[in-house]
Amino acid sequence: MKRRAALATGAIVVAGVLTGCAFGGGGGSSSGGSSEGPVTITFQSLAYQDSTVAATKDIVDSWNADNPDIQVKLTQGSWDNVHDQLVTQFQGGTAPDVIHDESSDILGFANQGYLADLSPYLSDDVKKSVSDDVWSTVTTDDKKIIAAPTLLQTYVVFANTDAFAAAGVEVPSGKELTWDNLAAAAKGLTADGKYGVGWGLKQPTAAVMNTALGFDGTFFTGTGDTAKITVGADELEVPNRIHAMAYDDGSMDPVTLTQSGSDVLPGFLGGKYAMYIGGNYLAQQITESAPEGFNWTVLPALAGSAGTVQAANPQTMSVAAESKHVEQSAKFINYFMGASNQAKLGEGDWLIPSSSEARAELAKATDGQTGWKEMLATGENLAGAPFQKTTNYPQWKDQYATPGLQQYFANSISSEELATQLTDGWASIGG
Repeated sequence: MKRRAALATGAIVVAGVLTGCAFGGGGGSSSGGSSEGPVTITFQSLAYQDSTVAATKDIVDSWNADNPDIQVKLTQGSWDNVHDQLVTQFQGGTAPDVIHDESSDILGFANQGYLADLSPYLSDDVKKSVSDDVWSTVTTDDKKIIAAPTLLQTYVVFANTDAFAAAGVEVPSGKELTWDNLAAAAKGLTADGKYGVGWGLKQPTAAVMNTALGFDGTFFTGTGDTAKITVGADELEVPNRIHAMAYDDGSMDPVTLTQSGSDVLPGFLGGKYAMYIGGNYLAQQITESAPEGFNWTVLPALAGSAGTVQAANPQTMSVAAESKHVEQSAKFINYFMGASNQAKLGEGDWLIPSSSEARAELAKATDGQTGWKEMLATGENLAGAPFQKTTNYPQWKDQYATPGLQQYFANSISSEELATQLTDGWASIGG
C-alpha cells in the first residue's frame, strides 16, 4: 500500500483491551435506518490516485442509490498524517464511522478499544474470500476482527527490457527471482555510469520488514506489549544484501537509498537504472510517465531461502467503536469488499485485492497487459508478520528502525551496530 510514516505517539500506549461500550458507542441500533429514519455514516478514505478516488466515489454513489436508509458521506484523509489524525479524532470523539488505514497501524487503536469488533457483522462470503494468513493481520489475540483487509502491496522488481537486451543479459523468467540472481543480473547490467538497479529507500523499514520473511527474518516473537525482538542473521539478510549491492559490487546506486520511490522513477525511465525495486503501486506512475517506446515488465517474485513469502500488510476498513451505527457501517464494508469493487480499486492503484474472487476478476480484466500477471502472482504467498501484532511497532519504526536503517544504507554504521540499535531501541520503549 501507499507507504507513509506512521507517526508514533503516546496515545497508543496500551491501556488494556477495552470493549466498544467503554466509549459509549458500538453495536448500532438496527440493521437499517427505518426505525429511526435514514442513517448517515461517514467514511474517511485515503485513496489518492485519480483513478482510485473516482472508483471509491463510484462505489459510494452506487451504495447510496441502492440504500436510501443508510447513506454514506465520503470524506478525504491522507496517508501522510492518518495516524496522528486518528489519534486526535479518537481522543476528541470525532472519528469517522468507517476508517481506512492499514493493518500495521491499527493494533494500538484496537487495544485501546477504539475499534469495533466486526466478527458478528462481516458476511460469510467476505470471510471465506480472504486467506487465513491475511485475516490474521486484522485479528486480535482474543479473536476480534478489527478490520476488513482490502488491498495489498508487495515489493516487486520492474525491468527495462531494452536495457537487458543492450547488455546481453537475459530477462529473468519463471515463478521466482532469487536474490542471488537479482544481484548477478544487476552486476551484469552495470556499466558506463549506469547501474543495474535503483531502490528508493528513504523510508526503508516497511520494505525490509516485509521482504525479510523471505529469509525467515521475523524480528519479533510474542504479541502486544510483551513482544520480544531478535535481530540475527535472518533479520539482517535483506539489509546486508542491499548494502552489498550498493557498496561491494557497485551494482545499486547508493544515492537511491536516500530517495523516495518517486524520486528514483525518472532515473529508471531515463535509462540510468535497468531495474527498479519498489511497491507494486508504482506501476501506475510508470504507465503514466514512461516515454513513448519505453519497454518494461515486472520480474518474477523475489525469493529468499524461505521462498517468495512477503509480509501481508493490507489496507483496512475498520469501524470506530464510538460509532452509533456499527452494524450499518459493517454492511457498507461488506458491500465495499465485493469482488467487482475490489477489482476496480486494485486496478486503479495497481494493488492486489485480498479477495481471491477479486484477484481472479482483476486477472481476467488485465489479461495480456504489461506486468499484471507477475504482480498478481506475488500476492499468492503473503503471510502475517509478527511485527503487525506488536503494539509499539509504530513508535519503534519511527524512532529506531528507520534512522538505524538509513545510517546503515548510508554506510555510516556496521550491520552489528544496526542490530544493536534495533534491539536497544525496542528495549527503551518497553519492548
